[in-house]
Amino acid sequence: MRPVGCGLFIRDFLLGLGPFDTPKIDPERGAPQAEIFLHYKDTLRRQFALDTAVREEEKEAKREKRPISPEKIEARAEFYLTRIPYKLTSMRYHSFVVYFSNLIRLGWVELTGEEEPSAFQDNYPPGPPRKYFRLTDKGKAAPDPEWSNPLMALYADRWGGQAAAREHNRELRRKRKYTRVRSR
Repeated sequence: MRPVGCGLFIRDFLLGLGPFDTPKIDPERGAPQAEIFLHYKDTLRRQFALDTAVREEEKEAKREKRPISPEKIEARAEFYLTRIPYKLTSMRYHSFVVYFSNLIRLGWVELTGEEEPSAFQDNYPPGPPRKYFRLTDKGKAAPDPEWSNPLMALYADRWGGQAAAREHNRELRRKRKYTRVRSR
């Protein structure tokens, strides 16, 4: 399970809210896909490190019968952050582009028309430039559940409505055999 939902992160980032200590952008100007992806991956790594540090500090404090120390949590989070590989946390760039294209198809995100040269163009001038995207009014008005699962918003009618699709997914989860992994 991801500590940060991709759709909600994209929405909040493009609204200029600066989610999870990311830079605040101008919502009218927008941001390029690659920049949004970079901040999303960095946020995932930081949250993953923080979650691990909190979990370990809670276990240790319980075992030693002492209060939880925020300083130890912070130190452990830094320790884990330096050791978490970039590719450990979910979503590669291609998956992000596909996910983002679904937001474009829903009409929640649009091109602003602003472009800038990409790093790729330094070595290959005919390469694609960085294009800026911003939220549309439709995207701003979309509710949180739809932002959390844009595929459901896009294809719910094909599956017989959202309720039928949710029930189908529940049934698939019931049939799946899960195994428990022991923690260290």
